[in-house]
Amino acid sequence: MGVGRAAGLLLGVAADAVFGDPRRHHPVAFFGRAAGVTERTTYRDSRTAGVGHTALLAGGVVALGVAVERLSGRSELVRTATTAAATWVVLGGTSLAREGTAMGRELDGGDLAAARERLPNLCGREPAALDTLAIAKATVESVAENTSDAVVAPLLWGAVAGVPGLLAYRAVNTLDAMIGHKSPRYLRFGWAAARLDDLANLVPARAAALLTVAAAPVVGGSAKEAWEVWRRDASAHPSPNAGQVEAAFAGALEIRLGGRTVYSYGAEDRAVMGHGRNPDAGHVTRAVELSRVVGALSAVLAAALALVARRRQF
Repeated sequence: MGVGRAAGLLLGVAADAVFGDPRRHHPVAFFGRAAGVTERTTYRDSRTAGVGHTALLAGGVVALGVAVERLSGRSELVRTATTAAATWVVLGGTSLAREGTAMGRELDGGDLAAARERLPNLCGREPAALDTLAIAKATVESVAENTSDAVVAPLLWGAVAGVPGLLAYRAVNTLDAMIGHKSPRYLRFGWAAARLDDLANLVPARAAALLTVAAAPVVGGSAKEAWEVWRRDASAHPSPNAGQVEAAFAGALEIRLGGRTVYSYGAEDRAVMGHGRNPDAGHVTRAVELSRVVGALSAVLAAALALVARRRQF
């Protein structure tokens, strides 16, 4: 089981690197549409309704993953193929890097209008209210957070729980993106999705921060600063997980992140992470490079964990 799972994870990472996200009929987009349709029936302005909605959708995806694993039987070849396909579907590292790189070009060229237009592809900030500096900061923060959410976390869940872990994690993370925010409509209904996503990312976010420390020198950053800022500033972030990797990125790139953050539903005043300069287009490009290195390290780590899990079965 471990060999097929490890090989499948690495092949899925390779597929994401070569092809990026599936261009048509993406299963995650299908899940999002199904969640939206389901919400028309399940929505109530209450936590209880949100718990039911989240359990129904996440539970259905877990059942699908378990069925796929059982159909694989004892065939390592089939397990490799199913794990590779699931990994490719749930990873978002290449798409994240492409968007981050494109944003770096827009900022470097001074095209604020184009940068504002592109920002919703990366995060849920209100672009019209942001200047060049704020967009650069938002982009680095998004690249950091999504390195954990779209790369490190799914790989680690795949390592310990196979196809069910891969699919369930992406379902939970997608639900959090859809309803797990603090808008008036979802403050109560999205509570369960947000808390489940927090739980699912508790270990992966800290692993991503640690990998960021290790990867910092590869992109000309500071491992020492990454470690110190991570340990000092991560807990000041309102999210128990996003602050971990954002603080590590701030230290690695020797920049300041955090501060006032504007969303469509309001603004948040967050603590500042790091003590370097404000980020610019060059830092956006370096953040993408750092994300790629962290992703590569997490693939190796996930494959190793899958093999260790296999040994413990004997």
